[in-house]
Amino acid sequence: MKVLITGATGLIGNELTKVLLQNNHTVHYLTTSALKIHNKANYFGFFWNPEEGKIDESCIEGVDVIVHLAGASISKRWTDSYKQEIIESRVLSANLLFNLLKKTPNQVKHFVSASGTAIYPDSNTAIYDEFSTEIEDSFLGNVVVKWEEGANQFKLLHIKVTKIRTGIVFSEKGGALVEMIKPIKMYVGSYFGSGEQMQSWIHLTDVANLYHFVIQNKVEGVINAVAPNSISNKELTKSIARHLKRPLFLPNIPQFMMKLILGEMSILLFNNKKILPNRSLELGFKFEFPTIEQALKNIIKN
Repeated sequence: MKVLITGATGLIGNELTKVLLQNNHTVHYLTTSALKIHNKANYFGFFWNPEEGKIDESCIEGVDVIVHLAGASISKRWTDSYKQEIIESRVLSANLLFNLLKKTPNQVKHFVSASGTAIYPDSNTAIYDEFSTEIEDSFLGNVVVKWEEGANQFKLLHIKVTKIRTGIVFSEKGGALVEMIKPIKMYVGSYFGSGEQMQSWIHLTDVANLYHFVIQNKVEGVINAVAPNSISNKELTKSIARHLKRPLFLPNIPQFMMKLILGEMSILLFNNKKILPNRSLELGFKFEFPTIEQALKNIIKN
């Protein structure tokens, strides 16, 4: 199978590329930097610039599946201009791909788009799965709605569409867990707010394997890329400290303090959502790291 990936050099894109190549698929990837185009066996780069509407049309030659991971990081301070970039980086890139497929003969049968669990509302009681229809009325909730609208348009071309709503990705290679480890390792770690807020996470290996599973089995619709076992911020912090063999003796960090430091994006630390991956489990996907203890044992090497 030939797969075109956007955002292939990101955390998930890198891992998925490895999984695809290990399983004898051919990978085409799009990059905004001509310097990052390196062609080798079964791995070919192509230039694009979504802001300017430019794309190397040969990128879709022989492609069966498009995996759309590109999008500006939400882990930077949300100024008004950066908020616009977060939305446009997802919408403009999807539109560029759609218009390319619309006007160019191709054999693409499946469009797999990254999405986010931010679409689900904050709740102390609700448990969400892929059949939940509630939508969070917030900036990030709106981002995910527009993100998924960008993916859904490919149905007009009679292409299967999958939206993978991804939780917090844990890896030693970067992302949220690395940032959580730093203060705990330096003896200044603590949980946020009450610490009771539930956080839905997934190991990087599992999210890459889940994308591969979706591609192989031609899965359509919404998939929650989260481990089966959500965890509270307090228990997560304690687990990290235990694996690092560090004490936790500082008081909890209040929300107002993090808002002063991070601005509006501080909400990411206090969101309370319990999310289940019911569809992937029902379809037979096996998580390699279903619990936080298994994930941390793999990631944290003392």
